[in-house]
Amino acid sequence: MTTYFEKRQLVTPGDLLAEGKYRAGENTYKDDDKIYATRIGIANLEDTTIYVVALKAFYVPSVGDMVIGKIVEVGISIWIVDINAPYLAVLRASDVLDRPFNPRRDALPAIFDVNDLIIAKLVAYDRTHDPVLTVREPDLGKITRGQIVEVTPTKIPRIIGRKGSMISMIKKETKCQITIGQNGVILISGKTPEDERLAVMAIRKIEQESHTSGLTDRVTEMIRKEKEV
Repeated sequence: MTTYFEKRQLVTPGDLLAEGKYRAGENTYKDDDKIYATRIGIANLEDTTIYVVALKAFYVPSVGDMVIGKIVEVGISIWIVDINAPYLAVLRASDVLDRPFNPRRDALPAIFDVNDLIIAKLVAYDRTHDPVLTVREPDLGKITRGQIVEVTPTKIPRIIGRKGSMISMIKKETKCQITIGQNGVILISGKTPEDERLAVMAIRKIEQESHTSGLTDRVTEMIRKEKEV
């Protein structure tokens, strides 16, 4: 078993990453006993799995994901939602209202209108149908306050950190409520604009330096220095 990359090395599509009894992880494929990259990104080895963290990529919908999306169209019984993916998502009136939908009584624009931002959960998706959303769970629905930050979706795991360590630190240090959409859209709500600014700075730093080690300590230090100014 042999690897052909250094830890956190930048690789490009077609690069040979490993040979032997390794498993092909995200953004790689296996041909015979050889594993190749399929995206530009940072190569990693975890246990026996070779994978590449893409530097830039679209969000690929997955059932169970929390997403933050924008209403782009209002139909008779559905909303069409941009979730930062190659596909638009559908939010049905039945996945919003807690009663049977009545088109004569229920005016959908009065609930969510074009350009409204919502937090939703992805409940159904396959390659033959558009993603389907719901807001009929706690903490889902229309966004009424806070700042929106967009990042490359593949950087979301780094922003969350191992067992939520990174995002917990940011929340603690900035005293902000932070809602992370798996589609790369993040909602930050702080008590003051300054708190929100610090949280945005932290997220941008993580996005830019996600391939480096010791990042949690550096982000913590940056926030604390900014608070002293």
